[in-house]
Amino acid sequence: MAEKKVTRQEDYATWYNDLVYKADLAEHSDVRGCMVIKPYGYAIWENMRDVLDAKFKETGHSNAYFPLFIPKSYLSKEAAHVDGFAKECAVVTHYRLKNAEDGSGVIVDPDAKLQEELIVRPTSETIIWNSYKNWIQSYRDLPILINQWANVVRWEMRTRLFLRTAEFLWQEGHTAHATKTEAIAEAEQMLDVYAEFAENYMAMPVLKGRKTASERFAGAEDTLCIEALMQDGKALQAGTSHFLGQNFAKAFEVKFADKEGKLDYVWATSWGVSTRLMGALIMTHSDDEGLVVPPALAPIQVVGVPIYRTEDELAQIDAKFQLLAQEFKAKGIRFKYDNDDNRRPGWKFAEYETKGVPVRLAMGPRDLENGKIEVARRDTKSKETLDFANLAVAIQALLQDIQQNLLQRAKDFRAANTHTIDTYDQFKIDIEKGGFFLAHWDGTPETEERVKQETKATIRCIPFDQAPEPGFCMVTGKPSVGRVVFAKAY
Repeated sequence: MAEKKVTRQEDYATWYNDLVYKADLAEHSDVRGCMVIKPYGYAIWENMRDVLDAKFKETGHSNAYFPLFIPKSYLSKEAAHVDGFAKECAVVTHYRLKNAEDGSGVIVDPDAKLQEELIVRPTSETIIWNSYKNWIQSYRDLPILINQWANVVRWEMRTRLFLRTAEFLWQEGHTAHATKTEAIAEAEQMLDVYAEFAENYMAMPVLKGRKTASERFAGAEDTLCIEALMQDGKALQAGTSHFLGQNFAKAFEVKFADKEGKLDYVWATSWGVSTRLMGALIMTHSDDEGLVVPPALAPIQVVGVPIYRTEDELAQIDAKFQLLAQEFKAKGIRFKYDNDDNRRPGWKFAEYETKGVPVRLAMGPRDLENGKIEVARRDTKSKETLDFANLAVAIQALLQDIQQNLLQRAKDFRAANTHTIDTYDQFKIDIEKGGFFLAHWDGTPETEERVKQETKATIRCIPFDQAPEPGFCMVTGKPSVGRVVFAKAY
């Protein structure tokens, strides 16, 4: 008996978890709060990583690697930073195990206590700025434009695969500059890089904006963000870029001599995206049948499935698919031919639909004889028959069309679920339906906290593209300089 699929409408959280498992993306680990990213899921992440890495290098950044462990005293040097991460830190206190005398197994050796505890990195500002102190003496050493691909640990009590786990993968950029203007420009540039990646590769429209003071990164003077809207009406912070001012330079005494020989503190930024983008991709495009992957990031863009009864038929179809594979490779199309005779075609169709492969090709003896092939697209579930002639060119165009269709579909969804609202009573009713809500706010943390406590909605960002619109706060009636974006969020 076929297992019943839970739909998005029935139970969105269960649908999401089931999809991650059935699409073979990831699974829970025996280590509480941690996940195993499986090969297919990791292949999607690798594609994301490779695109972003190329973009970072195009903007002048170089990759480096810094220690996983951070001395506790480093975190103490920047008060806001340590306060922001204190409750999420995993702490190493000992450096050795030994066998228990009663033979019950290994125990922590009480004589191997560290002189200073080590923090498993929740983020790397402190350990990196301790290094920058040795790298920077004069303006000639600036700017420093470094990116790190790494894992980090933030102790989470309530976890969800890709969206919130105790350990996750990410990249973190850390840059040092001679001027405030240059550092602000860097933070803005990297936010633009993230937004362009989200829209052109993930087919996920995002809002660019600024976080409120209470939502800023711990230790930052300004946090810029991209916010996306998921299919259940919740927002997801997809990337952040921080202007750190001179806070970390002052904490670690990182000074440089300018052209006149005057000493000043360095200006800093940091910016990052994580495997949370995998969750964003899943929840932006996928449907009740499974994963939907934009062609730009799909590990398999096109899969070919033979339909046959005899070995002779299979041999002929195999030969044609091998020729098509060469044509696809020449066009840069990521193609897989699945002639595994242990699985029936119907099973394969369902498998690749669940995994979100953008295009499926099917060919039987009659198709081969007629010089045609069946083409099914994952996004619309439509089918058509195409000629062998110039098939690779036609598939290229189809993949581009799927990419654009997914982006437009997501844009249409966001537009339909973005609302302008003026009264708090109406807001409290409508926020339960989900979506982005543009509303006036008086700019105070007290009002922001009240909305959060009473509705569980937060200010996702102060959007950059919002025209100045003086008005009155929907909660207090006090003057407001413009609307901000409220939503419930992951």
